[in-house]
Amino acid sequence: MQGALAEAMLQGHMTYGRAYDSDLPHVFHTMPQVPLLTNGQMVDDIPPEQHALVPSFMGGGGKRIHPLPFSDPNLPVQPRSMDPSKDLAAYGYGSVAWKERMENWKQKQEKLQMMKNENGGKDWDNDGDGPELPLMDEARQPLSRKLPIPSSQINPYRMIIIIRLVVVGFFFHYRVMHPVNDAYALWLVSVICEIWFALSWILDQFPKWLPIDRETYLDRLSLRYEKEGQPSQLSPVDIFVSTVDPLKEPPLVTANTVLSILAVDYPVDKVSCYVSDDGAAMLTFEALSETSEFARKWVPFCKKFNIEPRAPEFYFAQKIDYLKDKVLPSFVKERRAMKREYEEFKVRINALVAKAQKVPEEGWTMQDGTPWPGNNVRDHPGMIQVFLGQSGGHDTDGNELPRLVYVSREKRPGFNHHKKAGAMNALVRVSAVLTNAPYLLNLDCDHYINNSKALRESMCFMMDPLLGKRVCYVQFPQRFDGIDKNDRYANRNTVFFDINMKGLDGIQGPIYVGTGCVFRRQALYGYDAPKTKKPPTRTCNCWPKWCCCGCCCGGRKKKKKTNNPKSELKKRNSRKADAGGHVPVCALEGIEEGIEGIESENVALMSEQKLEKKFGQSPVFVASTLLENGGTLKSASPASLLKEAIHVISCGYEDKTEWGKEVGWIYGSVTEDILTGFKMHCHGWRSIYCIPSRPAFKGSAPINLSDRLHQVLRWALGSIEIFLSRHCPLWYGYGGGLKWLERLSYINATVYPWTSIPLLAYCTLPAVCLLTGKFITPELSNVASLWFLSLFICIFATSILEMRWSGVGIDEWWRNEQFWVIGGVSAHLFAVFQGLLKVLAGVDTNFTVTSKAGDDEDFSELYAFKWTTLLIPPTTLLIINLIGVVAGISNAINNGYESWGPLFGKLFFAFWVIVHLYPFLKGLLGRQNRTPTIIIVWSILLASIFSLLWVRIDPFLAKSDGPVLEECGLDCN
Repeated sequence: MQGALAEAMLQGHMTYGRAYDSDLPHVFHTMPQVPLLTNGQMVDDIPPEQHALVPSFMGGGGKRIHPLPFSDPNLPVQPRSMDPSKDLAAYGYGSVAWKERMENWKQKQEKLQMMKNENGGKDWDNDGDGPELPLMDEARQPLSRKLPIPSSQINPYRMIIIIRLVVVGFFFHYRVMHPVNDAYALWLVSVICEIWFALSWILDQFPKWLPIDRETYLDRLSLRYEKEGQPSQLSPVDIFVSTVDPLKEPPLVTANTVLSILAVDYPVDKVSCYVSDDGAAMLTFEALSETSEFARKWVPFCKKFNIEPRAPEFYFAQKIDYLKDKVLPSFVKERRAMKREYEEFKVRINALVAKAQKVPEEGWTMQDGTPWPGNNVRDHPGMIQVFLGQSGGHDTDGNELPRLVYVSREKRPGFNHHKKAGAMNALVRVSAVLTNAPYLLNLDCDHYINNSKALRESMCFMMDPLLGKRVCYVQFPQRFDGIDKNDRYANRNTVFFDINMKGLDGIQGPIYVGTGCVFRRQALYGYDAPKTKKPPTRTCNCWPKWCCCGCCCGGRKKKKKTNNPKSELKKRNSRKADAGGHVPVCALEGIEEGIEGIESENVALMSEQKLEKKFGQSPVFVASTLLENGGTLKSASPASLLKEAIHVISCGYEDKTEWGKEVGWIYGSVTEDILTGFKMHCHGWRSIYCIPSRPAFKGSAPINLSDRLHQVLRWALGSIEIFLSRHCPLWYGYGGGLKWLERLSYINATVYPWTSIPLLAYCTLPAVCLLTGKFITPELSNVASLWFLSLFICIFATSILEMRWSGVGIDEWWRNEQFWVIGGVSAHLFAVFQGLLKVLAGVDTNFTVTSKAGDDEDFSELYAFKWTTLLIPPTTLLIINLIGVVAGISNAINNGYESWGPLFGKLFFAFWVIVHLYPFLKGLLGRQNRTPTIIIVWSILLASIFSLLWVRIDPFLAKSDGPVLEECGLDCN
């Protein structure tokens, strides 16, 4: 029905009305039928529609139905009349095949029951999504399931969180009720900071209340959608790769990402790769042309020998036994030849890079002598080039290759192009016109596919008949190559990806992190998630057909059919309800209720003006949005589609539309990923977190201290922009589908940079206390000491139990804690002021980075020193705390050991700051082949202390006694 509407619209018949009431059964026939015992195949030459038992709801009209693979006594089952003259075997009874099928069925049912019992009698995916379907065979079982954290690990974790919450309450009661009168300002600042830290902890902690793991079943996916001898029924996927400057993002890195995509383990006719070149660089264009040629040799090699990963740079760099599990004698010879081919490919790419270093005065020219259209980066037309495709895209073995398309959107002065978000939206429109796959995968140019089955992993959720309809995206964790073993600056970010994201997956799903994410195209179009209605409590004879008698709908009567198409269309457009008046919902007991059609069903009711206002002035693109399951329009020629694709990437296409507001990637923040995922969750969608045993994608991370801080600065600046916008989760999205724990996580994701202000103040307090001799707490009583001790125990216990259920190591957890302080007092602090200047005053500030080249050793970039203003605050904190420690110890030496008791609390406070900033200090001073940083630090400290002690003792000065007043009789007063 939607396809017919789309075709009609493309031909100029912009009639977006839907069928009348008489056609409603066909409109709702959107869900595939679950096959019966024979899976819809002929058995003993008996067509499936002639089986002995045919449920009455399978007949007539194409109603939206849920055929059952079992007999339910509550359902009216109409036996087919049998000819007594025929043998029962003609109907499938009594034959050997029938008995074998029944025995196999019983065995599978027993096995499934045992698996269910082992799972605690719980549903495979107990989301509250709907009742559990009875499972008949392997092909009809769920494609994934939840793996709850064992109760022995999660229950103590939850208990300690509650205990910690109580202890924090008593702790603040004591802190507020016992001010320090002689250091009131220090006490007040410390209490305010501690209250903010407690609120931040609550925002971070409670979204981790329901962590889960997930498990996928790739074999079931193949059994269901890839039947032998039939075309694959897996859904097509459009893959987006974004790049801007080939001199900062090396073309060889982008080429490896593209090669890993083209060699992915997925039907080739279902994969299309779109590369966005937002810098319109001829270097990227030529490098992609070379990549497409090399792919003709690389792809068949990968699939023949089933190698992993399928990015050649990282495959040949593996320090493993590459002969493991390889049995073909020709493997060594072909691998050696392929490595030589890749090295020659690298040389050609390097030659292109070297050539691009010096731009000719007249600009670049193409091979035919015409000027390169992108010579002016800020003013050039849109460009699309199909390198590989269904017409001519074949490898050396003659097999078809996935489609590879180069895209550079139009840019003109005076237009806001919205950086990466705008480029991604251009790819959404181009891909919709050319291929229109129902699912999209976006990758950064430096994130290659490390697991060739990654797309299949995501399809286990997207194509799951129970869970998939409400999933907007499947997010994979980010994993990285090239990080030093100590991960000094927490580049792997495992605490976030292995703890926080698992917690969010148990609520409404993980946030979108910008790359490694498979989207549902319809969710990007700004539609609401399909809703699940509870089954009615009353029954009627019309079950399971659509009820129209009012008996199961609270006595509501069927609305009278109208014969006026215009008035009917007006009524349908005036509400967001099922088409054609009241359509009561009837369902089978114990079966998941039919899911309402996605809003793309309702979009057909819109007028032409509303569609153009939402999606833009492109009939072809707007028509593609009506195709929920994807696919291109049959009536359009390839030439006309390519012309339309050029049109939809013009710089003025988005004017007066909802692109960037409600459709596609959302504008308004440099971290468009958080904002885009947040809008989807507000529409009621849920997301999925998928962690395959082999990481799905791998990328590169900035391991240098300054580069890492600038990366964190960008993320924090985006959060500040969201916080100061109308999309702030504190006040946006109420009344939608966003769950409250999910909202807490988004609030935490936008509020966390503000923690830098109290954190900076709190890290300054130890030095002030040591220099002034004051402290932030009065002398502790026994009860007060108990609350302080209990709080520290709860903090450590929470962290230990968190590491226990997540599998995160203590070294990774500690690096994360250290960098939280380092980033908090530097990048986050600058982000707050930069964000305020940008949003409130319109001043866009940038911090420059000057670099000092490193050497060619491993991880040389780790030790390259790059000065930036972000280094000033943590450096200052380190210096004043070190001075405070020296001053405090010297003061204790001068005043005697009565002052050592109060000194220990101040020293502990100062060392807490120094230890957290130690990786920062090491980044300033340390190298592996130089004097260890810790030796330098302790040398300075000890030298200062012993110097002060030396002055205090004065061992070489003669001791002279002063005059005795009683003997001299002098009155000094």
